[in-house]
Amino acid sequence: MAASQGRLAARVGAGILLTRVLGFVRERVFAHYFGDGVAADAFRAALRIPNVIRNLLGEGTLSASFIPVYAGMIERGETEDARRLSSVIASVLVLLTALLALVGILLAPVITAFVAPGFSGARRDLTVTLVQIMFPMSGVMILSAWCLGILNTHRRFFLSYAAPALWNIAQITTLVALGGLLVELRLVVALAWGALAGSLLQLLVQLPATLRLAGGVGWRLDLGAPGVRTVVRRWVPVIVGAGAYQISSIIDTQLASLLPPGAVAILGYAQLVAILPVSLFGISVAAVALPELSRDVAADDRGVLRNRVGAGTRRIAYFVLPAAVGLGALSPQIIGALFQTGAFGAAQTAIAAGVLSAYAIGIPAQASLKLFASGHYARGDTKTPVRFGILSVAVSAVSAYLLMRRFGPAGIALGAAIAAWVNASLNFGALSRRVGRILDATERRAVTLSVISTVPAALAGVAVTRALAVQPLWLSAVAAVLAFAGVYGVLTLVLRHPEARRVWSSIRRR
Repeated sequence: MAASQGRLAARVGAGILLTRVLGFVRERVFAHYFGDGVAADAFRAALRIPNVIRNLLGEGTLSASFIPVYAGMIERGETEDARRLSSVIASVLVLLTALLALVGILLAPVITAFVAPGFSGARRDLTVTLVQIMFPMSGVMILSAWCLGILNTHRRFFLSYAAPALWNIAQITTLVALGGLLVELRLVVALAWGALAGSLLQLLVQLPATLRLAGGVGWRLDLGAPGVRTVVRRWVPVIVGAGAYQISSIIDTQLASLLPPGAVAILGYAQLVAILPVSLFGISVAAVALPELSRDVAADDRGVLRNRVGAGTRRIAYFVLPAAVGLGALSPQIIGALFQTGAFGAAQTAIAAGVLSAYAIGIPAQASLKLFASGHYARGDTKTPVRFGILSVAVSAVSAYLLMRRFGPAGIALGAAIAAWVNASLNFGALSRRVGRILDATERRAVTLSVISTVPAALAGVAVTRALAVQPLWLSAVAAVLAFAGVYGVLTLVLRHPEARRVWSSIRRR
């Protein structure tokens, strides 16, 4: 079971890695042309609301409510009911996305004033234009989330997580093709159109496999079909919970808009790097776990569910803890290697590195939270994560406001990290009370070994950066990361960490 889950998580991780690597390429090209100027601030702010809508109604929330019901039907052999359910949900989403597109275009000035109250003049006008272009993208992304739900339930993980690579490719192509022809403000408008086109490509590439696995999809608005009301009933609390998190991200943007120009853009650069380990390891493990946990609940096997969450926690800790420590210790080299080019200079690198170090503190909690929430969702409990999510918003907002007055954008990131730990701890405790002790002695030992091994690994990475201080940033960053990973891998293998042994066995087999 563990090996199978590991292989499936690796497929998710491979798809996410492809997408994220292209995301870094996109951001490096973006940084070259826009740095932390007016166009960069406007694009980040305009992209915030489509991302909020996508996260509210798309991948995270739809999966949490739809997959458990759909997977339960598949597990019980109710194939026709599963097909009807998928058709109704798809039909509802088509109507919803059309409405969202219209509302977003009409209310772009209001949306801009809400997201970035500190913007004025040309920066505000440009943001309004970009919102009007990119808002329909949120609807397309929601339909992509429906595809993800179908594909993941049928254990087709790579395609759904690799498809967003097309969104990145479309933007890279736009910038490379037009970067030498258009001035800054016209170029960022063209980039917005490229992002919209990329979202359409992301959806279209998933549709053939999704329709085949779903057994075909027809137009249905039968809300009385089996499972539909259950999905909707569970979806609403999850949306509220996701709304709490998205409100927190909007508050971060609002606060950053009140800081000197460039703060919104700097947060965006650092967030892109910080989210990588969360996506690669937290989301990959949680994405694989949710359909399987749902099957465990359908089979009334609480012991297997508990063991599956425990194994997932150990796996996340093994990969995410060193990633968080490495990003915190090596942030100047990593940010410089990724983004320092053109309009993004050494000053921007220094500020973004501080923000990344602050975000890194919360990465382990943020990654683990995905898995703990999946445990609640699989049990049909969508309300518990909501309550904790709302509390974490308050913690994040208050902490960010107080800390940004002293640390600037890094204070906003630190507030988010504090809230992530509060949220993850509460979800872990609640899930443990319902299913029993999640981490047995073996799992606790494994997590402890991961923590211990990160210290000498970080020292090795820092030593390499100092030894190569006069070398190009990319060379210093690559050497430091390799030193960090090498020391961590060897130490955990010597200490007989179960995940290290599994990874080593897999490498030897290949």
